[in-house]
Amino acid sequence: MAEINVAMIGYAFMGRAHSNAWRQAPHFFPGPLKPRLKVICGRRQEAAQQAADQLGWEEVETDWRRVVARPDIGIVDIVTPGDSHAEIAIAAAQAGKHVICEKPLANSLDEALAMLAAVKPAGVRHMVLFNYRRVPAMRLARQWIEAGRLGRLFHFRAQYLQDWIVDPQFPRVWRLDKTIAGSGALGDLGAHVVDICHYLTGRRVEKVSSLMATLIPERPLPDEPRRMAPVTVDDAALFIGRAGEMTAQFEVSRLAPGRKNCLTLEINGSQGSLRFNLERLNELEFYDRTQPEELQGWNNILVTDARHPFIPHWWPAGHILGYEHPFVHAMAEFLEAVAKGGEIHPDFADGAACNAVLDAVERSAASGAWTEVKAWAAAMQ
Repeated sequence: MAEINVAMIGYAFMGRAHSNAWRQAPHFFPGPLKPRLKVICGRRQEAAQQAADQLGWEEVETDWRRVVARPDIGIVDIVTPGDSHAEIAIAAAQAGKHVICEKPLANSLDEALAMLAAVKPAGVRHMVLFNYRRVPAMRLARQWIEAGRLGRLFHFRAQYLQDWIVDPQFPRVWRLDKTIAGSGALGDLGAHVVDICHYLTGRRVEKVSSLMATLIPERPLPDEPRRMAPVTVDDAALFIGRAGEMTAQFEVSRLAPGRKNCLTLEINGSQGSLRFNLERLNELEFYDRTQPEELQGWNNILVTDARHPFIPHWWPAGHILGYEHPFVHAMAEFLEAVAKGGEIHPDFADGAACNAVLDAVERSAASGAWTEVKAWAAAMQ
């Protein structure tokens, strides 16, 4: 098995998830390429070294530019805040590196398009890590929708609710600063549900009407708790839209007490419906209208059997998977694409499609009017 050196830029929450996935992928999804956790990069030497020691990286670097210039690096994995995604990804692609980038792809549509424009001529594999696409229940739902089991699609609705900043004394961390994060709940959570809509239904949101709110307008600074600073991102966002003939509605909030990581969705079609709850990620609910009337009702499917996506690589039936497993699935499929030269999704075009919707949501919230999603794809051909 050939090796390929991986460099990861950033190391915090997503750095832990990605590091675990790189380590586990070749053990459970053996393929032609084995990732070597070569170098981790962070601005602070001591913190980066601590992360390297804990997560299993061989070397530490504090300048990402030196990392992407190294001829021995084959894959650059970007887990930094959104304000640096574009600069790092563009430089990595120009240096001939395959690129993985955390979601959302960028803080703006213009940045996302610049990233896409960089990877296309470079001929490198590129992927946005929308990890929920690779939850087995989500992959199964897509298979059923593609097979026509829901019939003509009528409605998509999703909520993504968390409560980690509901305390007004929670500090103004970087995720609450628009210059770094780009947006708040919209980019952090809304990006996921928009991408899931695109992925499951095969239809892209075309226009939106939206509302965004910052409900706790200021918070204490992390290092100076007696000093307050403005929150410059949204705490919550609600938007409705059209995706072809299908209606779509979305709600995201980080101020929902009791909701820890609660992504729920329902899709209704002429022949049936699907429901999913991320906090019960091994389950998928299905309502089948084609059954005799006396048998119709919601069925709860435990998606842990060998016939289900990804499961044959893991445990016997009924042995549930967790949050970390979709990251492993993503890295395994990315390594296969690098080795074989094939396509991998969601790629930067998928990421740009999501950014285009987020851009329209922000413009709609500012204007109070229905807003078209910018048609950018033709210009990128």
